[in-house]
Amino acid sequence: MEAVFDTLKVYERLKGADLSEKAAKEIAEVFRETIEERLVTRQHLDLRLKELEANLRREMAEIKNDTIKWVAAMLVAQAALISALVKLL
Repeated sequence: MEAVFDTLKVYERLKGADLSEKAAKEIAEVFRETIEERLVTRQHLDLRLKELEANLRREMAEIKNDTIKWVAAMLVAQAALISALVKLL
């Protein structure tokens, strides 16, 4: 659902506040443009959150894999060290 901004309502309120027609139109248009450019909809937030969640899950999986590789390498190094120490004794 897109954000809805009633420029006519703003225009009418500004005219009712004794602003000229041209000024009221311009102010209402500036509001509309600003809202369209900067307002975030719920759908946009939900989509962005899903993207961020997917990226986080991917990064966590990569970290998990790196940790498993590191631990496996340390176990091999430990076994080699123990083997070398046993041969020396």
